[in-house]
Amino acid sequence: MPELRKDPIIGRWVIISTERGKRPSEFEYNQVPAKAGFCPFCPGNEPKTPNEVLAYRKNNNGPNSAGWHIRVVPNKYPALKVEGEISREGDGVYDKMNGIGAHEVIIESPDHKESLASVNMRQFEEILWAYRDRIIDLKKDLRLRYILIFKNHGEAAGATLEHSHSQLIALPIIPKRVAEELDGALEYYNFKERCIFCDIIRQEIMQGSRVISENSDFIALTPYAPKAPFEIWLLPKAHESSFENCQKHHYENLALIFSDVLKRMNKVLNFPPYNFILHTAPLKDGATQYYHWHFEIMPKLTKVAGFEWGSGFYINPTPPEEAAQFLRDVKL
Repeated sequence: MPELRKDPIIGRWVIISTERGKRPSEFEYNQVPAKAGFCPFCPGNEPKTPNEVLAYRKNNNGPNSAGWHIRVVPNKYPALKVEGEISREGDGVYDKMNGIGAHEVIIESPDHKESLASVNMRQFEEILWAYRDRIIDLKKDLRLRYILIFKNHGEAAGATLEHSHSQLIALPIIPKRVAEELDGALEYYNFKERCIFCDIIRQEIMQGSRVISENSDFIALTPYAPKAPFEIWLLPKAHESSFENCQKHHYENLALIFSDVLKRMNKVLNFPPYNFILHTAPLKDGATQYYHWHFEIMPKLTKVAGFEWGSGFYINPTPPEEAAQFLRDVKL
């Protein structure tokens, strides 16, 4: 059973994941994921994965069979497990609980060679719908408090399989970084009675120097104080705290701008490895006036080293205004 343990000094939780345990000899500095041979995510290999929890199919084939175009399965080596009770307990000055949650894989296409930047708009939109459907389903589990959706693209960004996929981890606690973001947004709202994200969007549209692209519903920008070069945020223009509450046309326009940004990033940075995360409101918060869901995209261009680990400061060699201009001006 995985375990969640709390750092008693700064309040950060970590997952001790016995399912993914490794001996010292198994930690390879330059371990390269296989790029050929068997792929469990390709059509025809459905029996090699855990039973699907969601699939979109154009035919009447039964579950766990070929014919799908989006498929969601539990991670075979989960960081957290659905089965069991939370069982919070103390261990002297320490706090811990069972590693209860969900860890799922969203297989984004049946085509092994396709990437998120190359799928057609309908496929991209359905990937976003799969995120929504899984959040709505997992919200029914009252043990869970937060769902984080993320993608690791490329070996340097943490991907261990080449076939394009993203992941979902549902947690019984709110992650520290998300809690800090929520607290900062609430403090701003209590002082000004406005959403900080909405104010940022208005200012960025007015100034224009950090805007990459926009459409009627969404804006893509480089944040004012990015942690790393070419960090990109995607935000809905209209206030909405929960990703799963968007209307249908929002997902259509989100797919358009998301795909556009990935293509620009690939063109400017020569197909970099990258991560993205979805930050949305906690499951039990409902609609809030102070928080605003968004995606954060982080190309893997620099390494986090001693200063960053020790201080919490990030050193970014590229001003966000320059990054935005490169991304905005590139010819697709």
